[in-house]
Amino acid sequence: MGGARRHARRDRSLIPTVLIRPARVDEVWRLPAIERSAAALFRGSSQAAVADGGVSPAEFHRPLAAQGLVWLAEEGPQAIGFASCELFVDALHIWELAVRREAQGLGAGGALVMAAIEDARRRGARAVTLTTFREIPWNAPFYARRGFVEVPEWAFNGRLAWIRTREVKAGLEVSARCAMRLDLAAAP
Repeated sequence: MGGARRHARRDRSLIPTVLIRPARVDEVWRLPAIERSAAALFRGSSQAAVADGGVSPAEFHRPLAAQGLVWLAEEGPQAIGFASCELFVDALHIWELAVRREAQGLGAGGALVMAAIEDARRRGARAVTLTTFREIPWNAPFYARRGFVEVPEWAFNGRLAWIRTREVKAGLEVSARCAMRLDLAAAP
């Protein structure tokens, strides 16, 4: 029965509607489990250590949710993904985008990116930025298909340099990572 459900979910004509909405502060406890589930996809990749690495605690997301900067993807009553963002002077930054492993490939990730982009526009941001793994198919290539371009390290502003320093301290393989930017003035 479980196998049939898994196959049926991949048939786009049978996929229930995914609802994207702002997360409430009292829901942020759900986010670390979603991130942990999403990280399982890294097993077998060049970044397999991510699968067993740490995830952002709920406390990280709480002040962002209080500002309406965390988006939740729901399929029926189940939270299946989220995008946690922060508004800076120069851009809206996506700190984390995660979709439960069993719900990946259904469009929730793309819908969460679009929600972040639309929110950035509403807030008057000039761009959306993020950092991600360059070669992992569901990382930089995923964002590139949505119009994001890689920011060369020599062009990092102070904020992106600070984020890179945080990633070094977190033990991420920064040589495999990149910063990306979507210029909202040029984006459709």
